[in-house]
Amino acid sequence: MSRQCEICKKRVETGYQYTYRGLAKYKGGVGRKVTGKTKRKFRPNLQRVRAVVDGAIRRLRVCTRCMKSGLVRKPQKRSAFDAFAAAKAAPVPPAAATEA
Repeated sequence: MSRQCEICKKRVETGYQYTYRGLAKYKGGVGRKVTGKTKRKFRPNLQRVRAVVDGAIRRLRVCTRCMKSGLVRKPQKRSAFDAFAAAKAAPVPPAAATEA
């Protein structure tokens, strides 16, 4: 699985980390000079979340920006009492009903 958001397709980007020396001009120096350039990666902040997709609950790898902007709809939380009540209210199969 690639490091990519499944909604906005944000992925790893490459760039550089610059190393400087010297004192900035506004502080009285002659300016900052670049003394080195190292390759680095900018990785998106991906999270595995449960989301509702086309009415079904799926696990997705989504960036936090999509989560904050409301592009991900999370499933409704259910308490233990709700799960117990739903199981108790389930219809009884006809074969079991005649034995009782």
